[in-house]
Amino acid sequence: MQILGLIFAGTATDRREEMTRFVTDVLGLAAAPVEDAGADMFALPDGSTFAVAGPREMGETSRTLGFLVADIDEAIAGLRAAGVGIEDAVGNARFRYAHFHAPDGHLYELVEQR
Repeated sequence: MQILGLIFAGTATDRREEMTRFVTDVLGLAAAPVEDAGADMFALPDGSTFAVAGPREMGETSRTLGFLVADIDEAIAGLRAAGVGIEDAVGNARFRYAHFHAPDGHLYELVEQR
């Protein structure tokens, strides 16, 4: 597996509307809606994405980071071969991604751009 970069950061909050306004109005990030994303998505100039979701949309975590990979199926197979529990890939209009827990106990994801 080859990690190409960090492509995604997301936060979940019960103050989603306020956070979305902050990201737009104060940080100046442009909205980048993604069909079926379940979160407010923002594009950064380097091609990465920041997401703001409600507490239920992100599941068990309040924050997550996504590592960009060229071939998510290959990357999933590599993690499984190393004994890491990882979900099957799911996706939306822009990404395919799969979540896994690292030894630090935190949730991360692998991300492949469509």
